[in-house]
Amino acid sequence: MPTNKAHLPEICHLDTSQEYYFREGCYILEHWNQSHDGECSIARATVKPGVRTRLHKLSGVTERYLIQSGKGRAEIGDKVEEVQAGSVVVIPEHCPQRIQNTGEDDLVFLAICTPRFTPESYQDLED
Repeated sequence: MPTNKAHLPEICHLDTSQEYYFREGCYILEHWNQSHDGECSIARATVKPGVRTRLHKLSGVTERYLIQSGKGRAEIGDKVEEVQAGSVVVIPEHCPQRIQNTGEDDLVFLAICTPRFTPESYQDLED
């Protein structure tokens, strides 16, 4: 039997009371972000109507947005494109990024990071 916890079967149940506001300009609910599994993290991000997140980049982390609901405009490097439920946005490490909610409802997406997101990887580009 393996001794590395990241390779043991595990089931986690979401605790919605753990949602928090992140300085980027959105609400975050971590589905999976464990130090014993550095390969990946999964969080639900919610951007309120009319809000655009701060321009930032992640050092050493590739991020993917899987849009769950709402609509918006993703800015990834020099690329700007409309997104909606079902869209996948791939953001390479060190790439400037932000997203704006252009709809009337919350823009909700999963942020899937490899390796896992840590606050130290976040770099605000508007300061």
